Order: sequence, then structure tokens, then C-alpha cells
Amino acid sequence: MSSGGKTGDGRWRWLSGKRQRRQEEVILMLLCALTISSILPFGIYRLLQGSWATAVVDMSLVAAMSAVIVHVWRTGRYQVAGLAVTIFYSVGMLAVVYLRGVALVYWVYPTMIAAYFVVRPSAALTINSIGLVLLVIMLLGQMALDNLSTLVVTVGLVNLFAYVFAYRTGLQTQRLYTAVELDFLTGVGNRRALDRKLVEHAQERRPLMESSLLLLDLDHFKQVNDLHGHAAGDIVLKKMAELMRAHTRSSDRIFRYGGEEFAIIASGAGLSAAAHLAEGLRAAVASATLLEGHPITISIGVTYMDKGYTPTDWLERADKVLYAAKQAGRNAVRVAEPFEDNVCRP
Repeated sequence: MSSGGKTGDGRWRWLSGKRQRRQEEVILMLLCALTISSILPFGIYRLLQGSWATAVVDMSLVAAMSAVIVHVWRTGRYQVAGLAVTIFYSVGMLAVVYLRGVALVYWVYPTMIAAYFVVRPSAALTINSIGLVLLVIMLLGQMALDNLSTLVVTVGLVNLFAYVFAYRTGLQTQRLYTAVELDFLTGVGNRRALDRKLVEHAQERRPLMESSLLLLDLDHFKQVNDLHGHAAGDIVLKKMAELMRAHTRSSDRIFRYGGEEFAIIASGAGLSAAAHLAEGLRAAVASATLLEGHPITISIGVTYMDKGYTPTDWLERADKVLYAAKQAGRNAVRVAEPFEDNVCRP
């Protein structure tokens, strides 16, 4: 298959389940599955008992959780789904307590703890606080004041501890991901980070969010290492990363693709804007002094990240025009034609 053509079966496999699922997707779907298995027996029992109102609440939650599993499985979009699940939990808990009375108030604890697994700690704390206020209003007059006070204090402490735990865990996870996805030499993203960002873009559903991919290669970099040593080569790579930061936008993402090759995801940039960015970067490198007594230039391949294709297609496409830039004499920019044309600009 050519890098510019439709991917056919490969594209279908990509969209239909071969992609690696995020941890958040798996947790959300597992939580929904546990909710279904926990609530469905109660719903069936209440239907048999004739407790229609409570049964409707239970079965509605089961239906909502099932819909969330299908939605997340098919699309991978878990953020909004997680918020919806948290709201479903809270509303369901309040409805059950309202219909069945104080005896079912213990559902408040698992309901509120579950929120911290599927949404940001601040969002979970906000939703749970609103739910607690509504719960207290409902229970006024139904519980003795000391019992109600005990409920409020214990639920408040559970929320506080869960918030602190979720917040600290989130910080540690973010630091770990940052450390794993940074190139140790240049401080830009590494190949792992590039792969993840490309997958995220492929799954992004906003049709107006144009982006382009740039692959850059330092021309004759082997000569730098051979003539000046690997330490000098490392300095050139560091300076190259700094120059790229200075000549890209804050929304662009820079990665070290491997060796002396870098990649840029130009977010919000169509092919024309990306080509302009690439030419400016090429000129900046050509005029800069990255190594005394040794001029450094780069070659760049640019392609549009058409969401009808896969990250593999984008990388192959950009690599193809990068090779064309090198074949044309280096210190050049080459731009791939739109995918449907199945050709690259010479």
C-alpha cells in the first residue's frame, strides 16, 4: 500500500478496536459494568415487588451505564461520559433515598467515592458537595439531628480524604508520564509522546481542528559527530531544540523522533500555514550558529493530518516528502499534496 492511499482494511482495523485504549476508558467501562451488575438485581427484584418508581430509577441507571459503555467503546471519548456517569450516580442516589427513605442512605458512600475514579478531583468534589446539600435538605425532619450531623461529618470526611488521595495520585501520575515522555537530552517530547499525541489527534472528533505534521532532519549530521565528536553533536541537538521552541507557537508540540530527526505537530494549522512555519524554521536554522565553524541546515517534510487516515499514514507521508527534500539537495522544505491526490509535490 502506498503511503498516500486509503488504508482500507488497515484503517478499519484501526477504528474498530486495534487501537490501545486509555486507562481512563477501561476504568470508566469497568465501573459502569460493576454498576450494572450491582443495580440490575435490585431493579428486577423491585419490579417483581411492584415498587415501580424505584424500579424505574434502577433500570434507568442500568440503561444509562450500558449506553456509556457502548459510547466509550466505540468512540474512546471518556471525559464527557465520565461527567455524565457521575451525575447519573448522584441523581440516582438522591432519587432512591427520596423514594425509599433513610434506610437506603448508605448508598451515598460508594456513589460519592466512585466519582473520584471517573472525573477530575475538583469536579467530583463539586458534584458531591451539591449532592450532599440536597441530601441534607431531603432528610431534614426524617432523621434525628445528631444522626444527620453524623452523616454529614462522615460523608464530608470521606469526600475530603478521597479528594486528597485523588489529587495526589493525579499529580504523581502526571509527573511519571512527563518523565517517561521527555527526551533526556533535548527536553522535548520523545517518540512515545509523539505516538500518543498522534493517536489522540486521530481520535479527536472536532472537525474544524486542522493540524499538520512536520518531520525535520539535520543535514549531514554524521559529519558533526565524526569531525567534532558526539559531545558537540549533543550540543547541536540541544541548541536545535531551543531554536525550534523559539520559532514555533505555544500550541505546537515538538518531539525528538529519533537520532537527529525531530517532529512537530502544528495544531490548528492547515497545510499552507504549516508550510510557512516550516520555511521559517528552515531559514532560522540556516542563519543560526549551532556549531562554530560548521554550518548546520535542515530538511523538512510537511503533511496534512487528514483524519480519514491513520498516524502511520501521516508519518509515512511526511517521511516521503522529507526524503524528497534531501534528494533535492537538502536545506529544503517539501510539502505533500492532499491525500486524495496520492502524489507528493516534487
